Amino acid sequence: MTDLPRKAVARTARLAALPLGYAGRSAIGLGKRIGGAPAEVVMTELQQRTAEQLFKTLGELKGGAMKFGQAMSIFEAALPEELAAPYREQLTRLQDSAPPMPTITVRQILAEELGAEADRLSDLDAEPAAAASIGQVHRARWDGEEVAVKVQYPGAGDALRNDLKQLARVARGLGPVFPGIDVKPLVTELQERAEEELDYRLEAEAQRVFAAEYAGDPAIVVPEVRAGTEKVLVSSWLDSPASLAQVIREGTQAERDHYGERFVRFLFGAPARTGMLHADPHPGNFRLVPEPDGSPGRLGVLDYGAVARFEERALPASLGSLIRIACMDDYDSLVTALRDEGFIREKINVDAEKLRSYLGPFVEPASTPEFTFSRAWMQDQFKRVNDPKGDAYSVMLRLNLPPSYLLIHRTWVGGVGVLSQLGATVPFRQVLTESLPGFAG
Repeated sequence: MTDLPRKAVARTARLAALPLGYAGRSAIGLGKRIGGAPAEVVMTELQQRTAEQLFKTLGELKGGAMKFGQAMSIFEAALPEELAAPYREQLTRLQDSAPPMPTITVRQILAEELGAEADRLSDLDAEPAAAASIGQVHRARWDGEEVAVKVQYPGAGDALRNDLKQLARVARGLGPVFPGIDVKPLVTELQERAEEELDYRLEAEAQRVFAAEYAGDPAIVVPEVRAGTEKVLVSSWLDSPASLAQVIREGTQAERDHYGERFVRFLFGAPARTGMLHADPHPGNFRLVPEPDGSPGRLGVLDYGAVARFEERALPASLGSLIRIACMDDYDSLVTALRDEGFIREKINVDAEKLRSYLGPFVEPASTPEFTFSRAWMQDQFKRVNDPKGDAYSVMLRLNLPPSYLLIHRTWVGGVGVLSQLGATVPFRQVLTESLPGFAG
């Protein structure tokens, strides 16, 4: 059947069973409805059980499975409320946690990776402070300084590759779990960046650049790198009580607005300062650093394994120009500009009025001094563009996303998803004017 190790075969089987499990529960739900159970009760039960199985499986498997789950958790705000409500707890749980590996395994990896420098580590906490898709973080000391030690799970590389390969195969079957979201391109993009994220040396290199640029910044904190090998990354400890996930769950409006603005300013401002875009915007990577009196303070930013590097050390000016033209409501010119940039292929015709119907609501945040993002707004956009009878749907099918924009697009959509979960009111137009080349003209 396969030459994969037994554990890999078991992982593959569990992933393959996800769409089958949904189909089976759907059949049971249909049977209950025929038997007289109210449709809304059956659907709620079906969604809850599906969420529990899906995200419990993804979280326990770690690797590409959990990475996929974390990526999907960003889009929770886009799901219709009747679907999102049962999933929300399971989705957001993936943003902050995963089952840990044994301490003895952690110590073995540290000895192998750090060699003689392992002696510089002391007071390693047995319990991980955080865990993610391919590694977990422990609190320790490095030459007496408090540090965060990120250790990659044994076999993480093979698990990541195999999980993403299997998820690519079953992506179509996961469609009913995420209505309105095209899962397959997301998995493909995760596959393309897997090798880079597995090498912590590349992450250390990127984090050093961000840390140097944001040293002493009044709004953003980036931990400094102390050591980096292929499978171990040692950074200064960031004293933070929680992540953006907590603000999403229970934050005041003032906290939502405060951290939402810092989040969006970092997302758009970092490329001009570092030449890189932080491309993993799920809430667990953004930590709260309150002021001494407990009031909202700086935003700590973690995890530089996924970054987009720009030769021009900035986001493409053409992107800012396209958004500016759309905000001017000049959709005839926008059709021409999109064609010049490769968003509309040769011999493909796009009607300017239908393009306005598609893009108009998306550029609304950039058209006003302040904009309040919300789940309702994002749900409306997903519902609108996925209505086969609407103009937006037909235009969406005609547009092309050039390869150079793929990671930017995913990051921006993810960032908007986080802002919508936060329900934050932010000066979005001002941020674009200050940070996005080409937007101000």
